[in-house]
Amino acid sequence: MAKNLFVINTEPRSGKSAVCLGLMQMLRRNIRKVGFFRPIINTLQEGKVDHDIHLILSRFQLQQSYEDAYAYTLEEARDLINQGKHYVLMENIMSKYKALEKNCDFVLCEGTDFVGTDSAFEYDINAEIAANLGSPVILITNAQKKNPKQVVSQTQMAIDSFIEKGVDILATIINRSRVEDKYEILSGLRCKFRDEADCLSFLIPEVESLGRPTMHDVHKWLGGEVISGQDFLDVQVDDYLVAAMQVNNFLDYVTQNSLVITPGDRSDILLGCFSTRQSRAYPEVAGIVLTGGMHPPASMTRLLEGWAGVPLPILAVEGHTFKVARILTELYGRIDPEDEKKVATALGSFEEHVDTEALLSRLEAKRSTRVTPIMFEFSLLEKAKADKKHIVLPEGSSDRVLQAADILLRRGIVDLTILGEPDRMRTRASQMGLHLEKALLLDPTSSKEFEDYADTYLELRKAKGVTPEVARDTMSEPTYFGTMMVYKEHAHGMVSGSITTTQQTIRPALQFIRTKPGISLVSSVFFMCLPDRVLVFGDCAVNPNPSAEQLAEIAISSSETAVQFGVEPRVAMLSYSTGESGAGEDVKKVRQATEIARSKAPELLLEGPIQYDAAYDPEVARAKMPDSKVAGRATVYIFPDLNTGNNTYKAVQRAANAVAIGPVLQGLNKPVNDLSRGCTVADILNTVAITAIQAQHA
Repeated sequence: MAKNLFVINTEPRSGKSAVCLGLMQMLRRNIRKVGFFRPIINTLQEGKVDHDIHLILSRFQLQQSYEDAYAYTLEEARDLINQGKHYVLMENIMSKYKALEKNCDFVLCEGTDFVGTDSAFEYDINAEIAANLGSPVILITNAQKKNPKQVVSQTQMAIDSFIEKGVDILATIINRSRVEDKYEILSGLRCKFRDEADCLSFLIPEVESLGRPTMHDVHKWLGGEVISGQDFLDVQVDDYLVAAMQVNNFLDYVTQNSLVITPGDRSDILLGCFSTRQSRAYPEVAGIVLTGGMHPPASMTRLLEGWAGVPLPILAVEGHTFKVARILTELYGRIDPEDEKKVATALGSFEEHVDTEALLSRLEAKRSTRVTPIMFEFSLLEKAKADKKHIVLPEGSSDRVLQAADILLRRGIVDLTILGEPDRMRTRASQMGLHLEKALLLDPTSSKEFEDYADTYLELRKAKGVTPEVARDTMSEPTYFGTMMVYKEHAHGMVSGSITTTQQTIRPALQFIRTKPGISLVSSVFFMCLPDRVLVFGDCAVNPNPSAEQLAEIAISSSETAVQFGVEPRVAMLSYSTGESGAGEDVKKVRQATEIARSKAPELLLEGPIQYDAAYDPEVARAKMPDSKVAGRATVYIFPDLNTGNNTYKAVQRAANAVAIGPVLQGLNKPVNDLSRGCTVADILNTVAITAIQAQHA
């Protein structure tokens, strides 16, 4: 079953809060503990709370705090993006969501309100958040004052756009529609999942009482003082009427349940409004707002107090008449948790027009398989943090390494030893505003372990002609010293390569950490984070031209690496030929490698030789290998040689705008990983996290 559901509207006042009420009631009937989360809320005045969070938390008495129910205000989100901190925004939203998810069986999420000035921003940010949370979406369209053709066009555009952005639409709800338009609207919509199953579509007719404010809403919106009719504030307001004319002309404009806005010194208007309550010739007004901070004169107050008819709600507020009228134009009907009439109406309408059994059944069958780059990178840090390991970074002279170390330590991802000149590292950290107090800053030659490490290296390599002097010189090199820390289990893993070559990183590991039993070579994979999935590419960095036996070994090692990082391995042994259709030495090598891998790991889903398009694309797979369990669904791609692999991963990275994480070394007894010299701080963070996770499985 899906773990979450995201409710997104496409424009303001779509009745989203009423839909959330209905969905939460449906979920609470079937799921023990449900949470509520709004990633981004409107910017609020001091002391105010978000309406929908207050409504859902209060009405259903959810066991979570208000602060746990949102991550940012809309203003804060825009500021972060304008500062180039888009990743920070998404990561913190995911972190806040995951903290709530840990304590819940299911989380109902709600998008922004579209009341800001930049609807395109809200549209995109809602889609991106839903994709990164792996959440199916219920899309709400406001059909009020639109004909069926307009509703279908607007909704279909939204559906297509969200699908293009990597979001699964679970259902569409056409809200505030006319009943007679139901068939024409629903028959015109087209919405399918990636598995070609139809999305659900429902139409909820307009319920005018839900969209209209009450005098209680007016009082909450404007503040002020209730002068009369305290117990009758639940009366509905259908229209606003500014009374600036003489009373005889004003009465011609009175409509049923209109709210009269007039200066506080207009006793004639006040009397006219009360008269509508007694005369059958005029509609009754809903209430009166007296502006200017003025109260009725004493004689009028006395008259009000002795009124024998139905009390008329009267409010006295600050501000001139035009200002108050302008503020009221922004007020619309809201559902408060204590308003039993509106709550009952909203729930009744939802259950009457939405097939909750079909919706719940679809939700139970739906489990998102989408994995965005941010989701994957976030999961790396979370997995590393769950079982903290000690990682050594031998490149303390690199600013990028120091910056990454600061972030890793602040977030408690790993414990760190950083090799270099301690005084220089502290000075540089201070200059850059970094905090490295929790790291061990170590000069290898000054370490108390130096002599022991040199002696150990001498013992391990004396058969290769290493002398005591050479051993000491070698161990003074940070990469060798860091690798020895891992060998001696004084650290769980090492990450290097931001300012050194791949050979400098790998050579020490090959000399004395060596490969795992049964593994003859070190190989590598890249995690290729596409917009909606993560693929594993191997070997794209280490072995130039592996033999069939080595290729089989790379395939098995890559599948094991995939499992460690939550990717279900379905292995494609790539070639320029699919199945039995081709010949030649290159195809023969891949075919032999496939047979060897199957004999060594018979439980592994593996196909080869197979072309990339047949491995990746379900349509091509149906034509070329219709009976394969891997074709069209491959997650692990094994390239026949380094030339093909390295070029392909870079082509996919650039052409598909994929995030490439790696190379991740595999096959060693203990984890050591290499960075590219052009790596970013984010690359270092990811590689350290990967190394820590590998150490958890060592």
